[in-house]
Amino acid sequence: MFIDQVKITARAGKGGDGMVAFRREKFVPLGGPAGGDGGRGGNITLRVDEGLRTLMDFRYKHIFKAQNGERGMNKGMTGRGAKDTFISVPPGTTVRDVETDALLADLTENGQEVIIAKGGRGGRGNIHFASPKNPAPEISENGEPGIERQVSLELKVLADVGLIGFPSVGKSTLLSVITSAKPKIGAYQFTTLVPNLGMVRLDDDRSFAVADMPGLIEGASNGVGLGIEFLRHIERTRVLLHLVDMSGVDEQDPFADFGKINHELEKYDPSLLKRPQLIVATKMDMPNSAENLENFKLKLAETTAKDTAIFPISALTHQGLTPLLQQAADLLDKTPSFPLYQDEEPASEKLYEYKADQPDFTVTKDEEGTFVVAGERVERLYKMTNLDRDESLMRFARQIRGMGVDDALRKNGAKNGDLVSILDFTFEFVE
Repeated sequence: MFIDQVKITARAGKGGDGMVAFRREKFVPLGGPAGGDGGRGGNITLRVDEGLRTLMDFRYKHIFKAQNGERGMNKGMTGRGAKDTFISVPPGTTVRDVETDALLADLTENGQEVIIAKGGRGGRGNIHFASPKNPAPEISENGEPGIERQVSLELKVLADVGLIGFPSVGKSTLLSVITSAKPKIGAYQFTTLVPNLGMVRLDDDRSFAVADMPGLIEGASNGVGLGIEFLRHIERTRVLLHLVDMSGVDEQDPFADFGKINHELEKYDPSLLKRPQLIVATKMDMPNSAENLENFKLKLAETTAKDTAIFPISALTHQGLTPLLQQAADLLDKTPSFPLYQDEEPASEKLYEYKADQPDFTVTKDEEGTFVVAGERVERLYKMTNLDRDESLMRFARQIRGMGVDDALRKNGAKNGDLVSILDFTFEFVE
């Protein structure tokens, strides 16, 4: 099964909790706090593996979790950081954030990596909170939560040359002859259900990758047939070989078919027509092919002002294959790669922009009369607070008071003794 689109959930590891500890060693006066920091949580990283060809590995597994960091230790020792979790993807994989649709990465080279979910930092131990006023603090932080993100992976086959054309024009047969690929070949439409890839090696030591695209039909760009499912794979190609059946066996007009395919390419992405395109007249070993080719040339001359190269071939007899492949290689030598994403830059880091209308937190009231405080910053502070230590709770109270939470609760009508909740933590409001 060929899978080229999946969505996965990546959950990075939580940072290890900081520790509250004190030195109590003989002959060490005033040992003081000695709680170490927690280790960082593991990242989730995508890595390109050139041995993969599809996203089949994600068919049954959609959730990936990284390990948490170890908690801090005595004597100021930092906990061990968690190992990163690596996920292998095939070359040609595009990564997008599902929530924002932002482009995170375009992975094309073997070994290329991108972090899609960053692990949380380790919480600080009480060694960091000592001060002249409080030389023996019982304060520590819990580890920072890791990032959880849903991303979409889309595979666009890496090929230099793409074979396009109506079903049953001979694309699979040509691919099997010029490369060592063994695609399924049948005398019926839509024999090819997935893109096939092969390598062409010429006598002059030049080589290039060729992809056989599943047959396009009229309306493919609107979702008819298989075309819309695999048109994305043509986007990476630099040269297109447009195969046109000249046999006339199905009583179809070769020139009309040629125009329909180009129309579908233009509707899907107009930039596809900017790629060099060689017209390949197939099945020239059939009786009526020569006559049909002459009619095709006359109609083509009426619609285009420039001379368009046409390469008559027969994949069965190997007629005309060498000139075709030589010309394709020559075009590749002088055709640069076409950028897939001209209007957006891949970015693996989240950009935080100032938004004047976005408050740090919100205060609402639920059906039971409890005031609910929500917001990314206040929730993160709560998650990193060690609730087992009174000093840590007092520090948390000071932090949210400094953010203006107390004032906001008063403005919303909170009185002494009212219940306030932040995530799963509920407490009384005290004036």
